[in-house]
Amino acid sequence: MRYLSPAFRFVLLFTVLTGIIYPLAVTGLCQWWFPHQADGSLVRAKGRIVGSALLGQTFTGAAFFHPRPSAAGKGYDPMASGGSNLGPTNPMLLARVKAAVARFRRDNPAFRGPIPSDLLTASGSGLDPDISPASAYAQAPRVAKARGLSLILVRHLIGQTTQPRQLGFLGEPRVDVLRLNLALARLAPAGPATAPRSRPAM
Repeated sequence: MRYLSPAFRFVLLFTVLTGIIYPLAVTGLCQWWFPHQADGSLVRAKGRIVGSALLGQTFTGAAFFHPRPSAAGKGYDPMASGGSNLGPTNPMLLARVKAAVARFRRDNPAFRGPIPSDLLTASGSGLDPDISPASAYAQAPRVAKARGLSLILVRHLIGQTTQPRQLGFLGEPRVDVLRLNLALARLAPAGPATAPRSRPAM
């Protein structure tokens, strides 16, 4: 007991410190300093939660900007986050990209030029909420026509919602698809036939 008693006290002490006090302290500080991020960077519209700025979700219909493909489960499933793990010589990857090209050309007949690569390939996590500005501009003619808006106005909206590189040099400019679609809905609401296909991935 002379050896077991100090060991037991140390286990109990560090269990309380690292298992209770430390998590509560970190949680409290995060809620104090970064409440929005600590709660999941939730996005609200008209008083209800519609998604997270950190997670993509599926949008279909001509009146919405579409995200990049997702290989996470059935699409943007946080419980199945991951890429396709298909190598560049894999015929399944080639078939998947060809199908994405055909789908994009069908949905965006007014677009001319090379299709941005992020509209044809999934991200490593499968949860990426962003697309490149080029991908948003490529979809602008379709969205403008479906919403009855001028192309200039839709392109201006893309420019307003484009986020620059972090600290001016990290990463690439990006557009959050959910925030862009919400800003678009405030200008010209879409009908029920063009609503998102699935509920937000939470």
